[in-house]
Amino acid sequence: MGAQWKQKWRELAADQKGRVTGKLVREIQVAARLGGASIDLNARLAAAVVNAKKASVTKDTIERAIAKGSGTGTDSVIYDTVLFEGFAPHQVPVMVECLTENNNRTSSDVRVIFRDAAATLGGKGSVAWMFDHCGMVEAHHATPSQDIETAALEAEADDVEPAEADSEEATGTFARFFCQPASLDAVTKAIKAQGWIVTTSELSYRAKTYPELSEEQRSEVTDFLQDLDAHDDVHRIHAALK
Repeated sequence: MGAQWKQKWRELAADQKGRVTGKLVREIQVAARLGGASIDLNARLAAAVVNAKKASVTKDTIERAIAKGSGTGTDSVIYDTVLFEGFAPHQVPVMVECLTENNNRTSSDVRVIFRDAAATLGGKGSVAWMFDHCGMVEAHHATPSQDIETAALEAEADDVEPAEADSEEATGTFARFFCQPASLDAVTKAIKAQGWIVTTSELSYRAKTYPELSEEQRSEVTDFLQDLDAHDDVHRIHAALK
């Protein structure tokens, strides 16, 4: 998808359910640590809880994750955020965000994944200049053919693009809104006030350009991104892949 790469295979494979749940719970914990335990006041946390509920994460698990992340529970946790930059096969720029309690282990594992795929792991800043750092809100509206341009204008977002439905059965309008990082919370709340259901509200990296790829090359890049995403510590992947 470019702005933030996602893998539907992960949601569909039953044997991946535990890993998906773990990533969703970790996002709740980090959102609560950064923005507080109030779902009403913390847009990122609210979106994380929506996604967790869609994945059938239990209420008790969600509440424990919020308590752990916000430090109000008995076993609070702190994750370090580590950002890796490099090129996927066929010189596709990629940025990999990890949440980890063991930086050395995560760094070693990511290096192995890059090496095995004949990808190139670069240093800090090696590909960041190929992306715009921005706020990104993914949302859907129950009304089909909802005017996303008007919604973006009213929410004071900088840009908007159509987004893919999260399932074949889903109906309505799906969109991805972009804004300045400092405006993320305000834009998220403005979109929700228009009747949109927000599923993602986060700081992101949006590729400035996208390499031309054949179907075979695209398949190789996708396999590499799937291998990355399968790692427990990998939280988000941003790739210049449409």
